Amino acid sequence: MSDQPDAAPDTDANPLEDYAAGITERLGAEGFTVDFDTVRVFVDRDKWVDTINEARKELPFFSWLSAIDWSKETEVGDGVAEPDELEERFEVMCRLSSVTSADGVVFFSTLPKEDPTIGSLTATIGGAEWHEREAHEMFGIMFEGNTNLIPLYLPDDFIGNPLLKSFPLIAREVKPWPGDVDVEGLPERD
Repeated sequence: MSDQPDAAPDTDANPLEDYAAGITERLGAEGFTVDFDTVRVFVDRDKWVDTINEARKELPFFSWLSAIDWSKETEVGDGVAEPDELEERFEVMCRLSSVTSADGVVFFSTLPKEDPTIGSLTATIGGAEWHEREAHEMFGIMFEGNTNLIPLYLPDDFIGNPLLKSFPLIAREVKPWPGDVDVEGLPERD
């Protein structure tokens, strides 16, 4: 038994923040955020493949790869932001995690809309091929080094990338009702 009082716990300590800062520094990444118990590490697209391969030494399990279209429109022709409020871009992301602990990181890389190209992970992560093919088919993102970017879901003669916000979907088009519209008044209340 010690005569010393117990040290007060450090209420500012955040193990997840510490982990994120450490892995960001070890990988030479651009930065990180920790929100809702999720570590997000930002990677320059020119360092994407090298960073992911280095991260796999700590986080060997590849969960998924996907993309986001950060466009200014939510429906064809409808803007959602002032011209300077939103940088139009794509984000490619993948999640790696540990197989022995709960550690996991979602890695993000930004691609310009006019050049949506990033290195392929397929040389070292065979399971990434399917995910890259899907991102290519749905968003038009090119993965340099992936020689099998053939369609997964859409017919070979399909034109366009359906997950782009600018892609015209029938559900987004306003069409008049083809028949007669019978408008009746609401029943009166007592």
